[in-house]
Amino acid sequence: MEAWIGLMSGTSMDGIDAVLVSFQNNTVQIHASHTIPYPDAIRHRLLAASQNQAAPDEIGELDTLVGTLFAQAAAEVVQRSSFDRAIIRGIGSHGQTIRHQPSGKAPFSIQIGNPSVVSEATSITTVADFRRRDMAAGGQGAPLVPAFHKAFFGSKTENRCILNLGGIANITWLPAKADMSATGFDTGPANALMDAWCLAQTGLPFDSDGHWAREGSVNQELLDDMVSDAYFSKAPPKSTGKERFNLEWVKTLVNRHPDIPAEDIQRTLLQLTVDSVVNQLPVTEDLRVYVCGGGARNPLLMEELGKALPEARLSLTSELGVDPQMVEPVAFAWLAKQALEGKPGNLPEVTGAEGPRILGAIYPA
Repeated sequence: MEAWIGLMSGTSMDGIDAVLVSFQNNTVQIHASHTIPYPDAIRHRLLAASQNQAAPDEIGELDTLVGTLFAQAAAEVVQRSSFDRAIIRGIGSHGQTIRHQPSGKAPFSIQIGNPSVVSEATSITTVADFRRRDMAAGGQGAPLVPAFHKAFFGSKTENRCILNLGGIANITWLPAKADMSATGFDTGPANALMDAWCLAQTGLPFDSDGHWAREGSVNQELLDDMVSDAYFSKAPPKSTGKERFNLEWVKTLVNRHPDIPAEDIQRTLLQLTVDSVVNQLPVTEDLRVYVCGGGARNPLLMEELGKALPEARLSLTSELGVDPQMVEPVAFAWLAKQALEGKPGNLPEVTGAEGPRILGAIYPA
């Protein structure tokens, strides 16, 4: 049996998720998982870098430091398993995105977390830099996980939507009919704005279980202003990140609506996540929505999604056999497998690339 490691840190920038997994007959078996939180100092530096507040020397240093942490996460997930390192064929390392600009004259996407450091420290072949080949082929470079969703979560009898609630929310539409294509895109913010506002107002990195948001009420005028952002009405393919949806975006809108209590703004940001997801879901009478990502742990967010989707049957990806917190690292383990086997890892109908492409650069053990 071959095993693979997936490493992921998303737009929330809260830490590194690691998983040791095997793939057999279109099924996923997770053998061990582990999460390493970012030290506060590193997280603050990463947040600054994502807002263009980092010199080249700072980015270079962060690249090495984050790579060391990714290597640590990989080593510790191996220790948590009973696996011989020799049967681990590869590591898929997404890295930490600090800038994603898929539009403009010269589109680019930057992930740090030096994969040479990961390969050297673990003695395991590492695959990284997954986005840029898709972008070179005219794609958005994201989201990439829908290809994994299609391979493992599709159904011939049920229309499914996989909803990932990370820092950014994205959906993958998996129709039951064979003559219909899978599609997917970033719908907009999920936890990113709520986390940023919570940190700025309370000093806490996130609103645990949505308790603070429960103290507030939705301000409809502010919400209407938020949902008027052009991104929400933009047609796919599309992807986004903290380059667009960040604390300054929130402050700009809040300044137009003075004297709103901070907890009402938090509650309104949560509703923005709900509305922007629901408004962009495919219209169908038979839909099952499976949720993954950090937002799945926010009871208030899940409650409001359930209210907004009364006929869609809201579930977690655990019902499909994958822990909601580990879907993305599992996906990047699979993307590493695809790359090392010379198989495509993107869905052109999702990213807008000119065709299927083998994704990732290989750093041999």
